[in-house]
Amino acid sequence: MGASNVKWVRLGDYIEQCDERNSASVNYPVIGINRDKTFMPTVANLDGVDIAKYKIVTKGMFVFSGMQTGRDICIRIGLYDNEQPALVSPAYTTFVINDDKKVLPEYFFMYFNRAESDRYGWFISDSSVRANLDWPRFLDIEFPLPSPDEQQKVVNVWRAFREIKEQNETKAAPLMQVCQSYIQELKHKYPMQEIGPYIEEYDERNSDEIYCLDDVRGISIEKKVIDTKANMDGVKLTPYKIFKTNTFCYVTITSRNGEKITLALNSNNNNHIVSLSYITFDINDKEKILPEFLYLWFCRPEFDRYARFNSWGSAREAFSFADMKRCKIPLPPIDVQRAIVNIYKCANEAKQIAEEADRLSREICPALLQHVIHS
Repeated sequence: MGASNVKWVRLGDYIEQCDERNSASVNYPVIGINRDKTFMPTVANLDGVDIAKYKIVTKGMFVFSGMQTGRDICIRIGLYDNEQPALVSPAYTTFVINDDKKVLPEYFFMYFNRAESDRYGWFISDSSVRANLDWPRFLDIEFPLPSPDEQQKVVNVWRAFREIKEQNETKAAPLMQVCQSYIQELKHKYPMQEIGPYIEEYDERNSDEIYCLDDVRGISIEKKVIDTKANMDGVKLTPYKIFKTNTFCYVTITSRNGEKITLALNSNNNNHIVSLSYITFDINDKEKILPEFLYLWFCRPEFDRYARFNSWGSAREAFSFADMKRCKIPLPPIDVQRAIVNIYKCANEAKQIAEEADRLSREICPALLQHVIHS
């Protein structure tokens, strides 16, 4: 399997299947596996389902599903790391490492948490529309087995990134809740005012072609600026609108949009260009409203519902800029706005650190694995 000193071994010789059922019908949380090999609360309708048939998962146990749909080129496998037991569907296979002195569970998981392993699993899967990696074939997969010390080195790096991710996620969640709670309380302390007098639309085009393809952006229903998903082959950029820093952009069409409005604040230091179908607008008096404060108001689920309710049309419903100007918000003093924004910035920074640690764990650790395998 490779020209190195590391031996390749049969997977089935180092794992054993376990099948503990929830016969006492304990009300443990029911979970499933995401494509990114993390666990999530089940999306299945459990009304009338007999959970006594469900399998119990405890810390250190693996959950495996060999079923793959058309675009899911991945082995669905997860390492459960929670102290509280959980339940999974009987359709999942649960197993453990039979000798964790020879194979570290985290190392085993890391090996299968790679795009290369996903592609190989898809390659050896059977069927067409819904490919399936059968359990016996899964057991016959060979994987590299370095010494426990070498495994531990890679695992330590992976754990460090995961700890950074988890610590910052733990910080971000309560800060975000505090931030939204403060905004909710403002409605009861300050009169609601229309934002129309404080915002104005602007329409500046890329007519001089100052901005190029690298500057084209889109926006998402998560209220973020994203790389464009449009096919830009042969597209002329002169009609595109300039999306200036510290200003807003949104899509008027709200139908078939996940019950949300597509909107973003350009918090980057650089201007971008966006489709001419977007509305770009700015705050005309930043001594009255901070852009980040208004953005936080727009990020609330209540605003999504407000925008959908006030959208007009039949086949395609739109939330016009005139509708946007009629939106009402509480307007506290600027120092109160700034305090709330600062809490948000702390939460957002923690969230970004967590996301970066997660990204690095997925990119760097496979590279470390390759180094260990081929050393």
